[in-house]
Amino acid sequence: MSTVDGLQGALLPGIDHETNEKVVVVPSPENKPDSSLLDFKDSDMTVPTVGQDPLRGDRLIDQLEASDFNVVAQDNDKSYAAALKTDKPEERKKVTNGSYMPYPTLNSGRLRDAHAREAWRAGGIRFAPLRVPFKRRMQTAAVLFHSMSIVVLVSCFWFSCANPLTWPILVPYLVHLSFSNAAVDGRLSYRSEWLRSLPLWRLFAGYFPAELHKTFDLPPNRRYIFGYHPHGIISHGAWCAFATNALGFSEKFPGITNSLLTLDSNFHLPFYRDWILAMGIRSVSKESIRNTLSKGGAFNDGQGRAVTIVIGGARESLQAQPGTLRLILKGRKGFVKMALRSGADLVPVIGFGENDLYDQLSPKTHPMVHKMQMTLLKVFKFTIPALHGRGLLNYDVGLMPYRRAVNIVVGRPIEINETIQEQPSQEVIDKYHKLYLEEVEQLYDAYKEEFSNLNSVPELRILS
Repeated sequence: MSTVDGLQGALLPGIDHETNEKVVVVPSPENKPDSSLLDFKDSDMTVPTVGQDPLRGDRLIDQLEASDFNVVAQDNDKSYAAALKTDKPEERKKVTNGSYMPYPTLNSGRLRDAHAREAWRAGGIRFAPLRVPFKRRMQTAAVLFHSMSIVVLVSCFWFSCANPLTWPILVPYLVHLSFSNAAVDGRLSYRSEWLRSLPLWRLFAGYFPAELHKTFDLPPNRRYIFGYHPHGIISHGAWCAFATNALGFSEKFPGITNSLLTLDSNFHLPFYRDWILAMGIRSVSKESIRNTLSKGGAFNDGQGRAVTIVIGGARESLQAQPGTLRLILKGRKGFVKMALRSGADLVPVIGFGENDLYDQLSPKTHPMVHKMQMTLLKVFKFTIPALHGRGLLNYDVGLMPYRRAVNIVVGRPIEINETIQEQPSQEVIDKYHKLYLEEVEQLYDAYKEEFSNLNSVPELRILS
């Protein structure tokens, strides 16, 4: 997910005019206990986060118990898996939406050393000290490898074209590329769990660091559409959590096979297309979503299948600024329609810290640059953010992401209770879209303070 990797964000068609509408966030549950402050130090900044223990009545629950939905549901004598089978809509609503079942407490347990304090300055730029642990160097190399993968692989293709000795292999490959539908057939035949589990990706995740948090159980006898927010510049958090096994998705959600989705145009890039197919990534087209959610599982009917869509798309990447959370979501309803067509539950996911990984020019201070970016987006369906981050050997200038924590929190599922229809009514689409917006707000409100990288908590704004 580099510059063209940013293509992976323009996941739903249509470009709407932006409105600066402020969302009133649902308040967190009452009787929230006082929190104790824990300091997490990063090489680029100091990150405060909050740890707390939830109270229920006069019983104190520890962190491990609080992360288990079935324990939290004991007071109601119903687990989420059991609630899915109930015939009472009001019971399902209590579990899938609203403040009836509060989110469990989460915190990040990783401590980091502030190596930036040992940096030496030259010309106003902080350079990394010579004595940096080898593991940190390897983490930086892993991020560089991923960021440059699209450039390296496409360049290898053109070098192969220039070498006549490779043509006997290259010509059949191009014929295969022209007829292959692996990105949309839903069979996941090119997916390699070995590649997805390489130590490389644990180094990549440890660079920020990134961490995946589970809030509620997801039964493996359902289908799911995960909505990832925000897009950020390159969606590093989505790659860590759903394109690799580095953060333990399969252990946290056993029996569920998740596929991160990207633009279909990425599968027209030779060599790079084979790389992302092996990483389990598939096209975000309607055909791909339908096939992925209807095949596989114990009965080959799609049970246990899930897809992840970065809903805000490339347009949302232009809104990515450190300390902000602006989501292009109010007018995005295509994913809800696909959920109704396939009978898949909707699961909101927020990558806290995703927007903090890069700086970019603000549309307000550089309107001409923003206009050019929007023109590029309209014509080519992707855009190039005017970004900058840190460098390989310095902390201030370069195109590498900052070392800032990314906490990916998988929220409460919203069960689709409607009969599967090819053309669901607009009323039903609006109903579940509204429920999804409410759940995003509640998820944000539950963890905005715990996982804020900066001194001020970012304000959630949902735009059209």
